Amino acid sequence: MATGKIMIVDDEQDVREAMKLQLEGKNFQILEAENGEEAINVLHQGDHLTNLALILCDIRMPKVNGVECIDYLKEKAPGIPVVVVTAFPDAELAASLLKKGIKDYLVKPVSKEKLVGTVEAMIAAGKDVGL
Repeated sequence: MATGKIMIVDDEQDVREAMKLQLEGKNFQILEAENGEEAINVLHQGDHLTNLALILCDIRMPKVNGVECIDYLKEKAPGIPVVVVTAFPDAELAASLLKKGIKDYLVKPVSKEKLVGTVEAMIAAGKDVGL
């Protein structure tokens, strides 16, 4: 069974809770952040920068939005895979984010099967090693 530390970045607490519940039964350790600024702060606590297996990140959030957060993460923690989870699908934005190195782009509401399947695939693939 897959195990790993995952950070969920979403400004809606009910969305974070739902994803957390779907993933906790699969032996994942969940960290939460309600915006990009908080995600960056959490990332720098303890060993999260080296031990985080995956980041699930919303796009539309207050303070530091998802795009800004992803830019920061790709610069400071390029090996950690990022999956965007958004309620506002935008093909142009998805394409630009995929070029920046995100691993997948999921549209809310995401089924438990799709979420767990994507997370397990990302964890199994491991971190990106310098290309």
